[in-house]
Amino acid sequence: MPHRQLPQAAVVVIGYNDAAHVTDAVRSALAQGPAVREVVAVDDCSTDGSAELLTRLAGTEPRLRVVRRAVNSGGCGAPRNTGLDAVTAPYVMFLDSDDVLPPGAVDALLTAATEEHAEVAGGLCVRRELPSGREVPWQGRLYAERAVIARPARRPLLVHDTLCVNKLYRTAFLNSHGIRFPEGRFHYEDFVFTARVLAAAPRIALVPERVYVWQVRRSAERLSISLDRAGIDNWKARTDASRMAYEILLGAGQKGLARAARAKFLDHELRLYARELGLRDESYQRAWWTHTRAYLAEYDAADWTPDPTAPGRLLARVVLASAEPRDLPRLRELAARPARLLPPYARATDGTPVWSADLPQVTLESLLTRPVRLLPFTVDAQLRPRARGTLLRLRLHELYGRMEEAGPQAVEVEWRMRDGEGRGCVRPAGAGAVALARASDGTWTADTTVDLAALGACGASTWDLRLLVLFADSTSREVTAHAVTDPGRLRRRAVVNARHAVVLVQPYATHSGALALRVAPGARGVAAVVHGRLRRLID
Repeated sequence: MPHRQLPQAAVVVIGYNDAAHVTDAVRSALAQGPAVREVVAVDDCSTDGSAELLTRLAGTEPRLRVVRRAVNSGGCGAPRNTGLDAVTAPYVMFLDSDDVLPPGAVDALLTAATEEHAEVAGGLCVRRELPSGREVPWQGRLYAERAVIARPARRPLLVHDTLCVNKLYRTAFLNSHGIRFPEGRFHYEDFVFTARVLAAAPRIALVPERVYVWQVRRSAERLSISLDRAGIDNWKARTDASRMAYEILLGAGQKGLARAARAKFLDHELRLYARELGLRDESYQRAWWTHTRAYLAEYDAADWTPDPTAPGRLLARVVLASAEPRDLPRLRELAARPARLLPPYARATDGTPVWSADLPQVTLESLLTRPVRLLPFTVDAQLRPRARGTLLRLRLHELYGRMEEAGPQAVEVEWRMRDGEGRGCVRPAGAGAVALARASDGTWTADTTVDLAALGACGASTWDLRLLVLFADSTSREVTAHAVTDPGRLRRRAVVNARHAVVLVQPYATHSGALALRVAPGARGVAAVVHGRLRRLID
């Protein structure tokens, strides 16, 4: 696109005690070129020299203005509001001090907004895991292709993208509707801001280009709010923000979006935290369970009607049905993506499928008619060392007769390397289709070997197991595998290998219970793993 005569967008950068990253964020905004008229950097009363760094940078860059708040706000909403109040450009977007804008981001959004006469333009955000560099698209389905949405109610999926930073807003639109962030120590302020934007029914343009890089530093001394989930206050803040978003949409007459926001809570928030419940102590689990039951009690009958055995809804119904925490391992697997429903598969006295014998009120009757490709069926995965290699044993469970009806024939096995690891490596092919055999216990089993040499060829890396179950009617379903954790099955092992002499293999279960492998080939790989482990112990 040719350069405009007048830059039209402002970027508001907020930061607090982030001297290590804030100038990189500001420079990424300035590097957007003529599309950016001004960068407003709001320092939330930092004490680490951040403001001084920004002031020095502003002395060499006329487009940069530094605003320093006199008192720390304790959150992200107030400094964003401060920056928004200082903006003079017709359009504005937001940037956090530890993230960056990729080249061309503002131009792509500004072009879409102006050409489509849209009040809001959104693009793809990627989560970049550091230091590995692994990148995961955020709500990629929403940004798969260009689109113009005349009214948000026509695209309920919009409520799933609660980020404010991957969007460009017409400044006059925000001001005329009085749209601002919650002030003070309000966590998940994006939820509320996004609900206020959607409640005002703007015309929205979506683009598939990458417009924001959300840099995730899990080893940081101070975790971001979205990562710091170990305390119950974080969960309470998330439910509070979700409740407020629902009430904003409902109060604006956006009933469809309000209902979609409640469904999104079940499918995303509830599943995310349920996957981690087993990592918390008993006190947290009880507090989480009590608070969650109280929040879910606010839902009405219409919230449960669509697909009552969808993983999030089923998980919620189990929580509501029991006054005490229960079945946490099963709930963790149900919260996985894709969901897995572990045995036992109980039935009520009339033969209706139910969650368990002592919770017969949680019926699973809709599993009998749900398409096979959507069923939360379970495949167990068990690694067994052998003299001539490592055996992978798979076992597919029956699910109220649906597996027998579908006729499982084979399973395709693939090990997928985590994105950002082993760059430049040619990924090894999967093991291909392995026939499933009916076992005497009513399950289906398949055995295959794990080619550790091929995995090790990519250097030290992490591999996730992905399975494609093939059925008699030519349909298929991609699933992950439940890691069997029998004693001795998931230990680190040094395996002798002709290509690398030795390969260090660490099988483990992910937070959602799926099987994954860490592989370190050769003496250098083993040394790297040992060095990393020692460094973590020292730190």
